[in-house]
Amino acid sequence: MTALGEVLLGGRSAAPEVFHHVEPADDAGLREYHVLRKAVFVERQGLFAGHDLDWRDEDSRTVVLVARNQAGEVVGGVRLGPATPAEDVGWWVGGRLVVRPGQGAVGVGSALVNAACAHAEGAGALRFDATVQAVNERLFHRLGWRSVRPTTVAGTDHVLMRRPIGRVAALADATKRRLGALLAGLAPGGAGFVGDDGAPVPGSDLVAACDAIVPAMVERDPEWAGWCAVLVNLNDLAAMGAEPVGLLDAVGARDASFAHRVLSGLRKAAAAYGVPVLGGHTQFGVPAALSVTALGRTSYPIPGGGGRPGHRVRLTADTVGRWRPGYAGRQWDSTTSRTGPELRALLGAVAAARPAAAKDVSMAGVVGTLGMLAEASGCAAVLDVAAVPRPAGAAMGDWLTCFPGFAMLTADHPGAPALPGPAVSAECGELTEGSGVGLRWPDGEITEAIAGPVTGMGKA
Repeated sequence: MTALGEVLLGGRSAAPEVFHHVEPADDAGLREYHVLRKAVFVERQGLFAGHDLDWRDEDSRTVVLVARNQAGEVVGGVRLGPATPAEDVGWWVGGRLVVRPGQGAVGVGSALVNAACAHAEGAGALRFDATVQAVNERLFHRLGWRSVRPTTVAGTDHVLMRRPIGRVAALADATKRRLGALLAGLAPGGAGFVGDDGAPVPGSDLVAACDAIVPAMVERDPEWAGWCAVLVNLNDLAAMGAEPVGLLDAVGARDASFAHRVLSGLRKAAAAYGVPVLGGHTQFGVPAALSVTALGRTSYPIPGGGGRPGHRVRLTADTVGRWRPGYAGRQWDSTTSRTGPELRALLGAVAAARPAAAKDVSMAGVVGTLGMLAEASGCAAVLDVAAVPRPAGAAMGDWLTCFPGFAMLTADHPGAPALPGPAVSAECGELTEGSGVGLRWPDGEITEAIAGPVTGMGKA
């Protein structure tokens, strides 16, 4: 974002006209914005010769927001979009911020900057940068931006600035941050498996897993909730390298009709995976509730905390399917379109590869779950954003914070084998010394996603 019109020029109107609103530019607004850019950046500031257009103006992904006064005239604008001509990986930049002289540049400019931030985050950006003229650095600080480093553009002092986007950290905090204090003294999972997806049963080859479904989801979509109750528990066993042997369910419902809908989804999922429902409990006349316990067997359970600094991180995700209707950007559904043999193959992938550490991607999303694996391993982690396998059309911010259906994060020594299909598997990061999770971008920059431990449960 390169200019704030009169702030840069030093001119101020005694009684600036109040602007009315900010909106995406239509064709006429875009033409007015380009005229304003040329008047300020080319003719008055001399930053560019002839024009200030570049490839971003031709990129169909570029968004232009304009501020209009009460007469409907464009009095300012800003453009934003993916940082490079390559695939959009969630790294966006803003630029060509301009305000017509005499319009109250700070107010209009601030509104445009804030609107650009909201739009970028809504589009799934997890990094949002702007190259700002040095005289505007303080204004951007007031708007919550951070300075990265000084730079120059067209011989003029600028500062690379970054808008903190806390979407990943907020999700991890909301879903996992309080677990350490809450579970102190319980050591769930036992020594070496504290905080794992499942718990090895002492003195046996059994692994037990238990998950509940959010009551609001049970109430809203009971059949899907029943399916997911099976899915998430079998994924937990799969992350431990365990083969499922049976399920137990506990259902709360207002009446038998509603319970039937929940159990219908549960039965369909159990049949699809070929895992029997061994028993359970059903209660009528109560608010919607659902939890499932899954039992599996393995002689060598794979821990979530088996990683070490230097281990490569791999994400194996089933990218077929679609967003679940009503849950776009939040829940990916690949499993309902898979055959029984395909579902069983997905469940056996971790056991076949036997990595040093594995975790099922949980409510904390890909990045939050990676932070949990790193925390249990006594490490930090770096995720190569551009290398993450994801479905076509899924915004990076959505994919890294959603429930992805089937997705496993694993850590192992360099050169370790990939998990077998049908899911897509790719190395996309590494474990390092320290704590927290960083995101590495195509330009080599690493931004902080999670500052420290995710759960507070410590090393497994």
